[in-house]
Amino acid sequence: MPATGSDTKRQTMWFTAAALCALLAVTGAAPPATAEGVPLDNAGIRSMVTGKRIYLATPMGGELPLYYRANGRVDGTGEAVGLGKYLKPKDSGRWWVANNRLCQKWQEWYDGRTFCFKLNRISNSKVYWMRDDGRSGIARVGR
Repeated sequence: MPATGSDTKRQTMWFTAAALCALLAVTGAAPPATAEGVPLDNAGIRSMVTGKRIYLATPMGGELPLYYRANGRVDGTGEAVGLGKYLKPKDSGRWWVANNRLCQKWQEWYDGRTFCFKLNRISNSKVYWMRDDGRSGIARVGR
């Protein structure tokens, strides 16, 4: 039996809701982390992220890798955590440091909005982050 307009609309709404849930799950909707570590200033943030992959922990146990290039580009992929099933699995954007915060603006993720993060160094391989909307988490720093 062919789908009616109402069925198609319901499917679209379901897929949209699933996509939003997946995006929240992989981009910082983890339970709030305990604030730890030493707050980083502009130079410390640049040193911590430039040329490195930062792996954001997701509530489902996976990691979302973000690569902060020295030229101010940031690349991300949600393929490993299944993001591609719901929306664009890869995106790129710009990153910069201002007022002791790491800022980034994606082309498509977050509808292209800018978000900034305060970072605290927990160790050479871990950082606590708090986004300007209050979300927070722990990320692993790679090479």
